[in-house]
Amino acid sequence: MLFHIFQKHIDAILDELTDAEILPSGVDRGNVTLEPPRDPSHGDLSTNAAMVLSKAAGMKPRDLAGKIAEKLDALDDVQSVDIAGPGFINMRVAAPVLLGELLEIEQLGPEYGRSDKGRGVTVNIEYVSANPTGPMHMGHCRGAVVGDALADLLEAVGHKVIREYYVNDAGSQVDTLARSAHLRYLEALGEDIGTIPEGLYPGDYLKPVGEALAAEFGEKYKDAAEADWLLTFRKAAVAKMMDMIRSDLAMLGIRHDVFSSEAELHEAGKADAAEAELRSRDLVYDGVLEQPKGKVIDDWEAVELPLFRSTQFGDDQDRPIKKSDGRWTYFGGDLAYHFQKAQSADELIDIWGADHSGTVKRIKAAVAALTGGETKFDVKLVQMVRLLRNGEPEKMSKRSGNFVTIADMVDEVGKDAVRFTMLTRKADAQMDFDFAKVMEASRDNPVFYVQYAHARIQSMLRKAAEDGVVASAAHLDRLGEEELELVKLAAQFPRIIESAAASREPHRVAFYLNDLAAAFHGYYNLGNDRPDKRIIMVNDPETTSARLFLAKNIGQTVKNGLALMGVEAAESM
Repeated sequence: MLFHIFQKHIDAILDELTDAEILPSGVDRGNVTLEPPRDPSHGDLSTNAAMVLSKAAGMKPRDLAGKIAEKLDALDDVQSVDIAGPGFINMRVAAPVLLGELLEIEQLGPEYGRSDKGRGVTVNIEYVSANPTGPMHMGHCRGAVVGDALADLLEAVGHKVIREYYVNDAGSQVDTLARSAHLRYLEALGEDIGTIPEGLYPGDYLKPVGEALAAEFGEKYKDAAEADWLLTFRKAAVAKMMDMIRSDLAMLGIRHDVFSSEAELHEAGKADAAEAELRSRDLVYDGVLEQPKGKVIDDWEAVELPLFRSTQFGDDQDRPIKKSDGRWTYFGGDLAYHFQKAQSADELIDIWGADHSGTVKRIKAAVAALTGGETKFDVKLVQMVRLLRNGEPEKMSKRSGNFVTIADMVDEVGKDAVRFTMLTRKADAQMDFDFAKVMEASRDNPVFYVQYAHARIQSMLRKAAEDGVVASAAHLDRLGEEELELVKLAAQFPRIIESAAASREPHRVAFYLNDLAAAFHGYYNLGNDRPDKRIIMVNDPETTSARLFLAKNIGQTVKNGLALMGVEAAESM
């Protein structure tokens, strides 16, 4: 692949300079980069090697750049080399290398862009983890898509990925769910339940749960005390809700490898084990919390609680892991859960809503403490999405009555439009989702624009085949500058995948695909005014076959990128 080829060239040249004692042995090259210049007119590739290594070499950056450029200029793969500014080295790639990249796309097909850079490193990525109290709604959608696309990206660069969902089934919300299900159970038995009492879940999605409970238990719990049925109904209702959640996620093409239960975590004593581990290292102690600053609480009582020394890890105060009644705090349970995850992964990534930003510091402190800093841990915050219809807020749902569900969205605009749109902005930036706009057949709609590029290519290939002309690499020498510019852009795909995976930013793939689609549409449209630039040249089958070969592999690159986003590549539109 183009960037890998030139990275090897740079490494080999730096090795030569080290052997010649121009560079000291063992110098850190970690900050040496190879990337396209911001201004394409400066060249195809640029490296900062001379800027980064000049101090170690005891030379001015431009002087060191001259030595590197001299060796680059001698390579057959390099068309030309220039030194810019204080010492950047810009290169233009020779045409045979670009044509070789086109052949590699053809050869690798669906594997083009993938690598084994992350081989040997297991990453646990937890995403969605919505409370199991109802159907998936828009508040969960963006995090679900970002997490799933990130998992695909990490797998594409060779990581083993564990996709995990944390089921919060130990809090008061699941007791409320059980009471709501019991009410629907009574309804299924023929009772008039009237208006759903405030504090219970009112959605019709609980009716089938009540009917299933009535079918299973008959009137056994009709007049029973709450203590007799609460646990049974809680487990049954959570199981039904998780079935619904899995079904909703499946509509988005999302699956998880592991569903971890908070209730089972506590039942297995994992929280106790985490506390014991931390106490053994004097990271949990029994202490008294101070009264909240700036607040006067008349009945405030100082209570001794087990506290985690999170201030040792950058937090602003130590945090209780248990409540005064002995129950675990949410933080205490979370701490134990991450301790459990760290047993089977080298790195942990959590995808959280931006409203959880206040807890990031303390949970990072906990993971650092529990793993001795051995397990990398990152939290990606995802901003909420504002739903619009023709610019006006959209709030109501056919299923829930008070929020828009994922099922509502997918039914209306389709899985691909939902997934692609959720990745068109950086995850921590706010975004609008306008139902009307994501269905527009226009350049302003990136979902359509990228899909149309692939569909246009497939349509062209089919039409040419009907006329007896097929894509062929036999005459790639017929490709000119416009075609080579497209190859240069396609050749960036493997680097985009690696950088998007390294930065944990799947939106970079969407940005890249939009640029590639725009470049292809622009190339295709050249033929509108210039017959000699048409891809299909009726009287020139050799040029036609070469241009079709180019188009076919641009389409393959688009398809590969869409696959990483969990989006189908349209064959026709």
